[in-house]
Amino acid sequence: MKEYAVQEVEQQKYLFFTGKGGVGKTSLACATAIALADKGEQVLLISTDPASNLQDVFHQDISQHGTPIAEVAGLTVVNLDPIKAADEYRESIVGPYRGVLPDSAITNMEEQLSGSCTVEIAAFNQFSDFLTNAEDARKYDHIIFDTAPTGHTLRMLQLPTAWSSFIKTSKHGASCLGQLSGLEERKDVYRQAVDNLADGSKTKLILVSRPQQAALKEADRTARELQQLGIANQLLVVNGLMSSPDNDDELAAEMYATQQQALGTMPDTLGAMETLYVPLRSYNMDSVANIRKMLRTDSAGAVSSSESIGDFPTLDNLIRTIHDTGKRVVFTMGKGGVGKTTIAMQIALGLKQLGDDVLLTTTDPANHLNAHLAQQANIEMAVIDEQKVLETYKEEVRAKAREAGVTDFSYIEEDLRSPCTQEIAVFRRFAEIVMQADNKIVVIDTAPTGHALLLLDSTQSYDRQIAHSEGDAPIAVQRLLPRLRDESQSEFVIVTLPEPTPVLEAKRLRTDLERAGIHQRWWVVNQCLILNHSTDSFLHAKANSEIKWIEEVRRITDGHLVLRPWIK
Repeated sequence: MKEYAVQEVEQQKYLFFTGKGGVGKTSLACATAIALADKGEQVLLISTDPASNLQDVFHQDISQHGTPIAEVAGLTVVNLDPIKAADEYRESIVGPYRGVLPDSAITNMEEQLSGSCTVEIAAFNQFSDFLTNAEDARKYDHIIFDTAPTGHTLRMLQLPTAWSSFIKTSKHGASCLGQLSGLEERKDVYRQAVDNLADGSKTKLILVSRPQQAALKEADRTARELQQLGIANQLLVVNGLMSSPDNDDELAAEMYATQQQALGTMPDTLGAMETLYVPLRSYNMDSVANIRKMLRTDSAGAVSSSESIGDFPTLDNLIRTIHDTGKRVVFTMGKGGVGKTTIAMQIALGLKQLGDDVLLTTTDPANHLNAHLAQQANIEMAVIDEQKVLETYKEEVRAKAREAGVTDFSYIEEDLRSPCTQEIAVFRRFAEIVMQADNKIVVIDTAPTGHALLLLDSTQSYDRQIAHSEGDAPIAVQRLLPRLRDESQSEFVIVTLPEPTPVLEAKRLRTDLERAGIHQRWWVVNQCLILNHSTDSFLHAKANSEIKWIEEVRRITDGHLVLRPWIK
């Protein structure tokens, strides 16, 4: 396996970095962008991730219209903020009618455009513009996309086909569904976006993975689904590969062996693909200087004696607190790849051992819950089958239409074929599951941060819609947001890593929760090498870099944090 270098990808104008959350997509995208710019090329780096952290890497505000980076000549960075994009998209539709239609009609239009589907469409519109804009193609030698975690990326890449299919089969245009206003006039843009994605002479899709079985399986799934979309121009980059340990340290040997085992059992699709690697770095990717070093040289740094971090509550302490305070709903939340699923599983197991009746579920499309372990512990599981709940929802809509005496179903069927309908159906099922907290504790392994926030935004959209429609929404939906805001019923556990990007992103998540009227208290800091007391010089340097961020979490949470060591 050869080491990754920009020479491997510099022939293509469009570069996409995708993969499971937490594998280092942003770091690698930034390192590639900086390296190309340092060669004298003009580079545009774009984040399409709702939970982007480019502003943390470059230490300056990044706009959604392009910001030159002070420390890197030739590099311009764009943060596609889906909320701002939705505001602009919404106003582009509603604005022309202000002062023309009654206020009540304007309010109704704004309500129709208030959901997460509008955010998805707005973000994709901007994404398509950058991918097809001829002026940008002339101005920049390379346009690099730091995409969202895998599920969101696939959804975004599938949207051109989904929207085109909806427009093609629509007999009346897209005006019948507020969120789809204006899509007909953009179908040529979407077609060109798909063509550019599939053109290997223009585009390289870089699958980023860690040398871990779960991450490689996710990359394999992504590769196969992309190939089915006609996007076969792919490259695998394994990020964070350890070299052979420099002594007989047990932890270093175990980590190295685990990585080698994962690579040795790599899925067939990936095994047949061109594969490069980036060595594991001992420093944090939190500055331009460190990002530049990522693709050049590495130093483990001086080995100093480890500082004392004192005592912290254990996960058992947290589980006992949840049990004793009578919480009915428990969320694990945070950036992709931080271990939310593992913590959700352990909380569910711990509550079950304390005698609680537990229901374990996930809102993450890339469900990784251990069904076998849950079954052994006699824990009930509820996995949201997106296709099943979609068909159920469609039948409900048709039945209500028939009851109302509707004979022409053409408009209704058009609405049901829209990509937005699945969002609504899945959300309703989520609300129904949380409703079961009346008689058991519901533990929810949520999706990566951006998806989770869009879900909470949908909750508030429904809340506003309920007020408008005088309670016509299902009772489960009506009761959801009040329950999430009730501290006596709900506990939101943020899971993070002792690294700058996950901690800074978790802080933003906490702020967003508070803005939604949700108080958050407990954090779990996962994979703390400093608790493993490694004597390996490389891991020792990496462990010492964690202390700053552990202390930052201690300050933020006023001591309500659990530390977890690195565990195989």
